[in-house]
Amino acid sequence: MLYYLAIKYIDHFTILNVFTYITFRGLCAALTSLIIMFSTMNYFINLFKEIQNGGQPIREDGPASHLVTKKGTPTMGGLVMLLSVFASVFLWGDLTNQYLWLVLFVTFSFGALGFIDDFLKVTKKNTKGVRGKHKLIIQSVVSLIAYVWLQKLMPDNLATKLAFPMLKQFVIDIGYFYIPFIIVVTVGASNAVNLTDGLDGLAIVPVMIAALCFGIIAYVVGHSVFSDYLKLHHVPNCGEIAVFCASLVGAGLGFLWYNAPPAKIFMGDTGSLACGGSLGIISVITKHEIVLSIIGGLFVIEAASVIMQVYYYKLTKGKRIFLMAPLHHHFEKKGWSESTVVIRFWIISIIFAIIGMSTLKIR
Repeated sequence: MLYYLAIKYIDHFTILNVFTYITFRGLCAALTSLIIMFSTMNYFINLFKEIQNGGQPIREDGPASHLVTKKGTPTMGGLVMLLSVFASVFLWGDLTNQYLWLVLFVTFSFGALGFIDDFLKVTKKNTKGVRGKHKLIIQSVVSLIAYVWLQKLMPDNLATKLAFPMLKQFVIDIGYFYIPFIIVVTVGASNAVNLTDGLDGLAIVPVMIAALCFGIIAYVVGHSVFSDYLKLHHVPNCGEIAVFCASLVGAGLGFLWYNAPPAKIFMGDTGSLACGGSLGIISVITKHEIVLSIIGGLFVIEAASVIMQVYYYKLTKGKRIFLMAPLHHHFEKKGWSESTVVIRFWIISIIFAIIGMSTLKIR
């Protein structure tokens, strides 16, 4: 909205030229979403406490301390995050950019699914929301739509190509296998973030770190000069996604203020599914799917711990690899305090992000 107004009067007021810079609009978007979070979150916390009548149901098979410390905490904080992100993007983004709309579509769709899941949990007063099978089907359909949409936008020389980090201009054309690949990346990222969101502040900081990294990646990949210098695959016009990423970082900072231990509100599936899904589709658009698995290494580890635990339990008929899955609960069971687990996992996330970003230069 503001972008269009600026472009309309740019000939009369040269200062409005700053609106043509993605970096400027990205910073403004981050600040806007942060302000929205700070100005509205207390209202929503009180509202959710009133209408949810008991807050998010707590797993009875989880750490015993959670039944005491987290009982009564409202959920669906991710809804406020999404509202602030969308408002910021509509204010500062170039809404003629189809890549931006594609990211918004996936984010909204996964967020809506998460909202339904949270709503069912709260109203039924148990931890069972949308059935896992149904959730995967819906996520896959959304990812398939995203694939079809993306094929109309992506340059022909990159449409079904898989790029590899640290290798100059090297790609493999996987053809129709790119369809299940994009589904695995988007759905996998969404559910991995969802599994990580189990302790106060644990998921939101790695999400912000990944969003910041991919904001930089989108900007560089979408800029012909920078992408050529770094020997990256240039995707014209995808730089506008950086505005979305910046909005997500700002919203995440605002949410962390209220989600820091002890949390006043939980993100819920509304936020975690949407955040993970957005990171997944952004990695696909920027041709950095493999880099996402590095930058989001913490999410990969958390998801892998659940998969390993489930399959090992079935194969051995009752034995477990970890004291509890996801992995953060394993360390809680070993006696680590919640804040210790959270901060150490943040550090791990930062390390993965540094490694992932270094691949942009090591080629």
